[in-house]
Amino acid sequence: MRTGITFDDVLLVPKKSSVISRSDVETESNLTKKIKLKVPIISSNMDTVTESEMAIAMARSGGVGIIHRFNSIEEQVEQVKLVKRAENRIIKEPYRVSLNTTLDEIKYIMKTKKVHSLLVTEDNKLQGIVTERDIRFKHNGNTAMTIMTPREKLIVGNENTDLDQAKELLDKYRIEKLPLVDKSNNVIGMITSKDILNQTSKKATIDKNGHLVVGAAIGVKDYINRASALIDAGVDFLVIDIAHGHSDLALSALKSIKSKFDIEVIVGNVATADGTMELIENGADGIKVGVGPGSICITRIVTGSGVPQLTAILDSVSVAKKYGVPIIADGGIKNSGDITKALAAGASTVMLGSLLAGTDESPGEVLVKDGKRVKIIRGMAGYGANMSKQEKENIRSDIFDIVPEGVEGLVAYKGPTNDIIKQLHGGLKSGISYCGAHSIQGMQENAEFIRITGSGMRESNSHDISKI
Repeated sequence: MRTGITFDDVLLVPKKSSVISRSDVETESNLTKKIKLKVPIISSNMDTVTESEMAIAMARSGGVGIIHRFNSIEEQVEQVKLVKRAENRIIKEPYRVSLNTTLDEIKYIMKTKKVHSLLVTEDNKLQGIVTERDIRFKHNGNTAMTIMTPREKLIVGNENTDLDQAKELLDKYRIEKLPLVDKSNNVIGMITSKDILNQTSKKATIDKNGHLVVGAAIGVKDYINRASALIDAGVDFLVIDIAHGHSDLALSALKSIKSKFDIEVIVGNVATADGTMELIENGADGIKVGVGPGSICITRIVTGSGVPQLTAILDSVSVAKKYGVPIIADGGIKNSGDITKALAAGASTVMLGSLLAGTDESPGEVLVKDGKRVKIIRGMAGYGANMSKQEKENIRSDIFDIVPEGVEGLVAYKGPTNDIIKQLHGGLKSGISYCGAHSIQGMQENAEFIRITGSGMRESNSHDISKI
């Protein structure tokens, strides 16, 4: 009988380092066979962790977010679209209204779509533009025709207008929006000053069109319609999300998706070399590893099954590395040192849940408990998440029909996601340098683990002082 180990059971042995500054350390790594991340961190597809705001923050920080599937197809599609529209070089399909659209309808569209302007068109011909400033003091009864700035007063660009030309026009005429039209006055796009000012940083995760990269989760039942709608919405990759990924259900879904769609597919979760091998043989482009290590997961207690996370990563990597399939270490990450250990063991990226659940961008309100600000986190196999999903899908069942493998709890409010990612990324860079390397790949080639005792773990934490 083998002994399984996890992050707290080991340390990485320090090696001679030639790193002068943490800025010299490279952390780019593969999310899937084709998609790379400059910061190898993913926000988990949990309904208390990742919706559009988190996915936007993660991609801007150099990582990526995966929109959860505990919602309707339409809701998940809208979340993906919000991410893809968050930063654009050119907005290919700007939101628009007709001349007869009422003020109430205009306000509703701006609020739900989270935009500050709408083009007014008839048969795709530009008639004008309505902005938040235009509607500020208007009363009900007005329509777009009476509110808009008309076409003859607009400054517009054409199909040949690039970003530099757009900057000149926006600056010269002191305007915020630049509609793009063809020779026949058909709308072909729009450029905004906000998108230019918020141009993505060099580390941001963007697609070939300059849009933020985002993934979305699907299940193993009735998944084709959801997958098709998400792909049409522009999602960059799919995640087949199932607690036990080494199963006929997961393999069947994987084969079906890969045969019908040209898209990268991540599958999980597994915890063994055999499970990893079967997913690779059936076309997986990335594999999530982790059965039971999450802070709000009780799968191991309820089922008696699981593998301590570091052993699970090592076993899965022993197979995946031969085929160039990236491993995602999903669960059990408590700090930046755990990220370093997971990647040193061969994982390409890590997935975070509880560490991000208390941030500004995570879904849910900030609550106050015992004088401290907190947010709710819940496992996707728990009562709350399953009852919520069944309610949305109009499924009637007794709560006792659900066997929960996750719990609900509270996490401390943490502030902006970007601040958390900066700290974790900085710790990872330091960890790589301690291993005598300049990159994740170099660390994996150079890493040496040492087993430690409980006393060694206590020694690793702050001790023998009174904490302030």
